[in-house]
Amino acid sequence: MAGADGDDSLYPIAVLIDELRNEDVQPPLESLATVEETVVRDKAVESLRKISQEHSPVDLEVHFEPLVKRLASGDWFTSRTSACGLFSVCYPRVSSTVKAEIRQHFRTLCSDDTPMVRRAAASKLGEFAKVLELDYVKSDIISLFTALASDEQDSVRLLAVEACVSIATLLPQEDLETLVMPTLRQAAEDKSWRVRYMVADKFSELQKAVGPEITKNDLVPAFQNLLKDCEAEVRAAAANKVKEFCENLPEDNREQIIMTHILPCVKELVSDTNQHVKSALASVIMGLSTILGKDNTIEHLLPLFLAQLKDECPEVRLNIISNLDCVNEVIGIRQLSQSLLPAIVELAEDAKWRVRLAIIEYMPLLAGQLGVEFFDEKLNTLCMAWLIDHVYAIREAATCNLMKLVEKFGAEWAQNTIVPKVLGMANDPNYLHRMTTLFCINALSEACGQDITTKQMLPVVLKMSNDQVANVRFNVAKSLQKIGPVLDSNALQTEVKPVLEKLATDTDMDVKYFAQEAISCLFPTTPNLLCPLNASQDCSVQC
Repeated sequence: MAGADGDDSLYPIAVLIDELRNEDVQPPLESLATVEETVVRDKAVESLRKISQEHSPVDLEVHFEPLVKRLASGDWFTSRTSACGLFSVCYPRVSSTVKAEIRQHFRTLCSDDTPMVRRAAASKLGEFAKVLELDYVKSDIISLFTALASDEQDSVRLLAVEACVSIATLLPQEDLETLVMPTLRQAAEDKSWRVRYMVADKFSELQKAVGPEITKNDLVPAFQNLLKDCEAEVRAAAANKVKEFCENLPEDNREQIIMTHILPCVKELVSDTNQHVKSALASVIMGLSTILGKDNTIEHLLPLFLAQLKDECPEVRLNIISNLDCVNEVIGIRQLSQSLLPAIVELAEDAKWRVRLAIIEYMPLLAGQLGVEFFDEKLNTLCMAWLIDHVYAIREAATCNLMKLVEKFGAEWAQNTIVPKVLGMANDPNYLHRMTTLFCINALSEACGQDITTKQMLPVVLKMSNDQVANVRFNVAKSLQKIGPVLDSNALQTEVKPVLEKLATDTDMDVKYFAQEAISCLFPTTPNLLCPLNASQDCSVQC
């Protein structure tokens, strides 16, 4: 049976070889561009696009363009969808007669009976427009764009919105109002939320493409409507663009537009019923402070930030905290600090460990902005509590966090504030917490420097070599290997080496292994004590 299965699996390859031998066969990529499987078709089209670049203009007309025509007029919709991706690569390098044929084929596919073909044409409309002469963009592409944007299928209409960005960048400013804007206004109010979502998602790109005047007259009211949309997905997509939209407004009346038209909508979104909308807004709202300046931020934005810091959704609070640097630049962090603290504490103790993990990752950023005094008074205890969290990923992140804090606040701060608390955990009855002490020492040694590592940390590590739990003992060996390069040479020889040699004769095989690893790393000329050969010989190579 195995042999039969093997033969069956080779059958398609045998067929391909036979077809390649046949002089009358169509090119294999053309065949692959017509198959039912979308992934295969897409790869075939991708390959054909690359191959087209290798053709001379003459060869394109003789060999490649006929292939595109065959696909475009194929009986199966699969071949016609593939053809849509090939027009733009051959159009620029063929004669005017052939160009006219290509344009006609593309027009035909844009009104194809099959929605999948119209979808493919709509998705390539912008790309095709970029290679056309401007006159044909106006005469051909605009009418196709208008038709596709009014298609009965919303999946076609939303792809037409994507093409709108490309088309708008190609047209002179004076043509945009008449040729593009009616269709764009229609899309922004489309009955399908998916089309409105696409408009919201592409809003910043559309804004840049149409310019400041049309933005002021048309896009500002459209954006307001999207921020108030009945569908949460649309509001979330629009909320995500608030900062970018405001940044790109014309400078002469930017503040007035934001305060009059955008901020009232933003205030409503802060208390939106959908958490994804609030979260999307929280990820960008802080950026408005740099646009509106200190006075407006304190008067209008600060109450919104404080409301979001108390939001029931952890994602909202996290997104505000992660963007504090924007506000710090404008008004200083002290304005927020009193409201910030309860939010941080709640997140730090959240039942979901991923939320706790996220706040740990922002802690160095917060520490730098709040300053060492505020940190020591309010947040230090939190950072130490994370070291004994029941989730390993939290303990690991908390260890890394300590290292970053030492890099920010310095070795002296570490010596007075962090190191004593870390070393105190070496006597914890829970062996996992004792191991965390070792992990912290590994992380802190380099940042704290030789003196603190040798005088304060090393004695604790050496003492832990007698721990009853083998996992702790082999982590002692790994820690000594890690901190060894930081220690002075005297401590290395007189204190570290004897302990490692003792561990290398431990009853536990893992302890022996890691001890020997540390010895061979720190003292490369020392004989390998695990070697089955004569221990007095340097037999590390043979082992």
